[in-house]
Amino acid sequence: MHKLNEILSLIDGYIGGSQWFVFLLLGTGVFFTIYLKFPQFRYLKHSFRIVRGKFDKEDDQGDTSHFQALTTALSGTVGTGNIAGVALAIHLGGPAALFWMLITAAVGMTTKFVEVTLSHKYREVAEDGSIAGGPMYYMKNRLNLKWLAVIFAVATVLSSFGTGNLPQINSISNSLFETFGISHMLTGGILALLLGFVIIGGIKRIAKVTSRLVPIMAIVYFIGAIAVILYNAENIIPSITAIVGDVFTGTAAMGGFLGGSIAFAFNRGVNRGLFSNEAGQGSAPIAHAAARAHEPVSEGLVALLEPFIDTIIICTLTGLVLLSSGVWTEKHENQFQEADLVVLDGTYSESSESDVAHLHDYLVGKEDLPLFTGSLQVENGVIDDQPTILHARSVAEDVKVFIDSQPYSGEIEFNNGKLVNTDGLKLTGKSLMHSAPLTTIAFTRSWFGDYGKYIVSIGLLMFAFSTAISWSYYGDRAITYLFGSGKVIYYHIIYVIGFFLASFTDTTIIWTLSGITIALMTIPNLFGILALSKEMKREVKSFWKEYAQRYPNEKVPKG
Repeated sequence: MHKLNEILSLIDGYIGGSQWFVFLLLGTGVFFTIYLKFPQFRYLKHSFRIVRGKFDKEDDQGDTSHFQALTTALSGTVGTGNIAGVALAIHLGGPAALFWMLITAAVGMTTKFVEVTLSHKYREVAEDGSIAGGPMYYMKNRLNLKWLAVIFAVATVLSSFGTGNLPQINSISNSLFETFGISHMLTGGILALLLGFVIIGGIKRIAKVTSRLVPIMAIVYFIGAIAVILYNAENIIPSITAIVGDVFTGTAAMGGFLGGSIAFAFNRGVNRGLFSNEAGQGSAPIAHAAARAHEPVSEGLVALLEPFIDTIIICTLTGLVLLSSGVWTEKHENQFQEADLVVLDGTYSESSESDVAHLHDYLVGKEDLPLFTGSLQVENGVIDDQPTILHARSVAEDVKVFIDSQPYSGEIEFNNGKLVNTDGLKLTGKSLMHSAPLTTIAFTRSWFGDYGKYIVSIGLLMFAFSTAISWSYYGDRAITYLFGSGKVIYYHIIYVIGFFLASFTDTTIIWTLSGITIALMTIPNLFGILALSKEMKREVKSFWKEYAQRYPNEKVPKG
């Protein structure tokens, strides 16, 4: 398992986790923001009007309304990225990571506007009569790059597992186990059956389910988050100060957090920001292509709302919950995950500034520290002469070794800092936490007390399950493009099986896999929309011209 994670991390480092990918993503958003004269600000009020049906015509073709397309796409983005992803970003880069998530969302609003408009324009009617759209269709029909369309479609199928399927059920099962003690496998089995029932009904059933789920889950989560933030009101201003201030200085070590660098906060914030709102990834255009609209720009304006709702509102709430409650710097009792565990050769003390500096540099990749290889003796669960154990990027405390829930006595072997020949051994102790379990703890720091964790569990259940539903449709349309609608049933079967299996698979590996599949979709899509930038500008001008004719008494923005 560790070797697999190392291989995936290496691949992710060259694509999704690399600086060039981050700059390509942000650069595209900045380019279109300037080229189209800041549409995310100038057109925002019109977006709200169009989503209510103002620009519709009776003969508009499509399978869903504007609102249903928006909620379907939102259900594909509002998921673990908002709950687990924000916690992971802050865990890796400190408060400044949230700043970069918000910047990514702001420029991502324009990117989403562009990709949805172009994809909607070149959509097709599939052989079964349903609407089929997405970046692969403008790549084929407009750019005449069928090979690029195939790459994107294949990447979409892979990403439906790496983004919409595997990490979603993994976070759900971890959260329900943490909160209610429900077996990971039981959670996966029940939800896999429900997932299969919904996706068999196609986009109309999916849209019907998500249009009800999204508003409910947003309200529940909003109420719970506000309760935590107000309960810790004295920490609101310091939290906001840290979000902005740490951008230029990095985050100093505090509590169990060993410090974060400027570069790490930037890279992880942008990466998690994309995972949260998927702007530029090319996923949302697949849902929006099904919307009833005669003018592609109108649907692009509806899509502009997604990063605003998903990241700027919901992720900010999660970030302030984590920061104001202080849980992100606290060590909590937990069972160690193998992929997050490393044993150093020697001992390092958090009370020593020099040791903390060495550990910080090791974690951000600036320094190599010797890793432990050999055996350690364990007596009744306690490790004799224990060297420093890092778990979740923090110095682990009160480490205990168990086998079959009983304290272990004997030897444990390590190779290059990693546990080998585990044979059912489990290590527990106090360390930092990340992802959904950390957000769950944060929600208990309010007037709701321990009941707060139920808000996260229920919210995560709805968020992540609806994400899995939407992503099944994205993969469905990609399979339709590649092989025709007759092969979709086989994809659905594999999708549901993968959903079940991921409920009891190591979290860290799944997050690493998601980073790779995101990049495999995003890169072809970004190059495609950049190639069509002039056409996009013409489409915008044409839209506002028609809008002015239909509503002569309204003040219309200049394209």
